[in-house]
Amino acid sequence: MTANVKAITCCLGYQQLDNVSTATGLIVPARDPISGMNVKANFALIVAETQDVRWLDNGEAPTASRGMLLKAGVIFQYDGDLSKIKFIETTGSAKVNISYYV
Repeated sequence: MTANVKAITCCLGYQQLDNVSTATGLIVPARDPISGMNVKANFALIVAETQDVRWLDNGEAPTASRGMLLKAGVIFQYDGDLSKIKFIETTGSAKVNISYYV
């Protein structure tokens, strides 16, 4: 899947989850880094690095064998409720890179 770059209007920040051995949620930025205004990110570009991860966005915790599979190196454009999505590694040493946009 490729990202729809035209939809990106303002990058709000970047986060790397480097310990996803347990179900881990996101820390979504609440301020525009340039203007300092309160904002709400409405989508994120997410990439699993090194190892595959699983995710759920219904508020439940994924497990290493339960949830939607995100293969390492695949760009995932997510525009659902960023406060509910959680990730977990399928095998050790996974990282998840996230860039937030409005």
